[in-house]
Amino acid sequence: MANVVVVGAQWGDEGKGKIVDWLSERADVIARFQGGHNAGHTLVIDGETYKLNALPSGVVRGGKLSVIGNGVVLDPWHLVNEIASIREQGVDISPETLMIAENTPLILPIHGELDRAREEAASKGTKIGTTGRGIGPAYEDKVGRRSIRVADLSDDATLEARVDRALQHHDPLRRGLGIDPVDRDALIAKLKEIAPQILPYAAPVWKVLSEKRKSGQRILFEGAQGALLDIDFGTYPFVTSSNVIAGQAATGVGMGPGSVDYVLGIVKAYTTRVGEGPFPTELDDDDGLRLGTRGHEFGTVTGRKRRCGWFDAALVRQTCATSGVNGISLTKLDVLDGFETLKICVGYELDGKRLDYLPTAADQQARCVPVYEEMPGWSESTEGARSWAELPANAIKYVRRVEELIDCPVALLSTSPERDDTILVTDPFAD
Repeated sequence: MANVVVVGAQWGDEGKGKIVDWLSERADVIARFQGGHNAGHTLVIDGETYKLNALPSGVVRGGKLSVIGNGVVLDPWHLVNEIASIREQGVDISPETLMIAENTPLILPIHGELDRAREEAASKGTKIGTTGRGIGPAYEDKVGRRSIRVADLSDDATLEARVDRALQHHDPLRRGLGIDPVDRDALIAKLKEIAPQILPYAAPVWKVLSEKRKSGQRILFEGAQGALLDIDFGTYPFVTSSNVIAGQAATGVGMGPGSVDYVLGIVKAYTTRVGEGPFPTELDDDDGLRLGTRGHEFGTVTGRKRRCGWFDAALVRQTCATSGVNGISLTKLDVLDGFETLKICVGYELDGKRLDYLPTAADQQARCVPVYEEMPGWSESTEGARSWAELPANAIKYVRRVEELIDCPVALLSTSPERDDTILVTDPFAD
């Protein structure tokens, strides 16, 4: 049976939550493989809106196993609160429906404090635009081999030793930033207090998923953010702190690369970005304002207004290559309704030279000027369309031109936040 990876193919906020929810109905397991609770997925189901940060999108679907993999960094206090919030909306969440990898690193209060202090101390032009939730420092501790992981919560002696090792690093950093040293005993007490609420969900995810796969169950791998925020292939340093591209899916839950059968890239019909960093097609005019207003472009987690611009085919072609995307889900086509003329970026001018990709060097990225191709828009509404026959001719032409320019076919087309307002072209779960 096919296993599918869903990745954002722009800077995030492409509408992954709806697509994962749409696909999860036919999956047996939904596994989150990277990121932290700085990511936000909004699901609209039968008029009910669910806002998820740490929880996989599959939790709102009964009878599914949702998994938080080891590639995630997890704030246990946030998770407990999020579980309580979603339960209040009538969703059943228990160790039978939610599983956390035992080797998942934890986000501690000290990570958020460090995150915010460093961002505040950063000079103009060097701020990353972090949410300040501690994701970056938690990943730093992971690669620095000083994380407290879920399994460590089960043994007091191990937990205390792990905390001591972490504080050997954090206290000098805090002194340099003018922050008081960590209250060791208070931190350990908080961890011991939260442990009984987290440990029931802990499991050897790698083993469980291996068994699920052998038995023929379908696994849906869910990523957060977007490929242009990938720590290696994004617009560095204005990126997240983990690998976002599809290759991380297997590592992030403890499976081999052969476990991935299909990669679905989620792509918005225009482009948005939250936070700092280069954005070649950004619009500071009425068209940009119109995209943001019609698309309700505000962050699920922070409420921050998203920067908006025309569709950048050069960037999406690049992310489809780095993630090995087999097909894309094109979302928010309806936001383009009513534009007389649409523009698509097909490449860049850099110091008099034409490029068909975004260069790696930050100074070059900042100097890239988009090269546009214009297409006629459409006056008819595409909102809620569920078949090609319901789309205006110019909307179909736009979609087909996007396919040509990104060198990747459209597998799904989304025309509203409602999960059923989706046109299926190619079934990612087809055997």
